[in-house]
Amino acid sequence: MKELVEVIARSLVDNPDEVVVTEKEDGDSVVLELKVASQDMGKVIGRQGRIAKAIRSVVKAASTKTDKKVTVEIIQ
Repeated sequence: MKELVEVIARSLVDNPDEVVVTEKEDGDSVVLELKVASQDMGKVIGRQGRIAKAIRSVVKAASTKTDKKVTVEIIQ
């Protein structure tokens, strides 16, 4: 899942080298924290959060093969 979020985020931003995804696992859930450059934050979130919602939907669909709940958090 971590690689999936990295690929999606790197394709959206102007500074792909500053994309960092950290994975925190806690029992049956996984939290993916996405950090991008401050000037790229709007590109990852999108208007009214549409791109962020789409990223979360793709990750949720991809995580159905595992028994873990995967969430994506966009942090600064």
